[in-house]
Amino acid sequence: MPKKTDAFKDTESLITVRDWLRFAVSRFNEAGLFFGHGTDNAFDEAAYLILHTLHLPLDRLEPFLDASLNHGEGDQLKSIIERRVKERVPAAYLTNEAWLGNYRFYVDERVIVPRSFISELLQEQLSPWVHDPEAIHSAADICTGSGCLAILMAIAFPNAGIDAVDISADALKVAKKNVADYGLEDHVHLIKSDLLASLKGKTYDLIITNPPYVNAPSMAELPEEYQQEPGLALASGEDGLDHIRRILADAPSHLNPGGLLVAEIGHNRDELEMAFPKLPFTWLDTSGGDEYVFLLRKEDIKKARL
Repeated sequence: MPKKTDAFKDTESLITVRDWLRFAVSRFNEAGLFFGHGTDNAFDEAAYLILHTLHLPLDRLEPFLDASLNHGEGDQLKSIIERRVKERVPAAYLTNEAWLGNYRFYVDERVIVPRSFISELLQEQLSPWVHDPEAIHSAADICTGSGCLAILMAIAFPNAGIDAVDISADALKVAKKNVADYGLEDHVHLIKSDLLASLKGKTYDLIITNPPYVNAPSMAELPEEYQQEPGLALASGEDGLDHIRRILADAPSHLNPGGLLVAEIGHNRDELEMAFPKLPFTWLDTSGGDEYVFLLRKEDIKKARL
């Protein structure tokens, strides 16, 4: 059987953006990479990495396909494509950026790559559940990570003071950079806390959370790309509900009358409804469907007497 050669040792024939795009797509497919950190296929991921590396507009591939690269640019592309293939580093960590809609955020290995359905809902100001966005005066983002959802909340609800909460000091350093990049230091306040534990006496009109929700069996089977993210931000016990149980228990004492809790729970809708049969969950429509994000009012949770 012939010995498999390393395709990265012979890239001298790659001259144009089109050449490198074809090469990257072939290598990604050959390696069986897992996508899910901003793209869902080899072509889109290759195009993104190439355009970003060459400092070209991310939404304009066609005009540059037949442009020739100099040796320095070719070396840069070789390096980033090789790392994606051989080290399985998520694209967002290679470029230090992630996008939620039209909003860009800095990311690195201290935080998970943002990919929350809640971001879509915030860009619509949680309509129709929030009737008057200007009437939201206080809000919290629990498990803020990179701070992306807290920032989107500050944009959606301009009169609100936002508490961005995380247990990880490293994650809060990333969030601090993103808050500064958006000039929101006076609106978004970073707090180190294990969920709601350090928020005694604080109440909010709105609490959002995208907590860890991966169950133990799924954690054991995560693709290599996801294994490079902080496990602290992914794992939530045997059934994936450890964090949301605590949030549901503590949220009523931190919500103002009529206050809303909006939470993302991954693929755990059935398990959650079985665990809390008395809670009248409202499941919100997102681009992924109506099984990932729920809404509850303070009074709904209190009435269920958890």
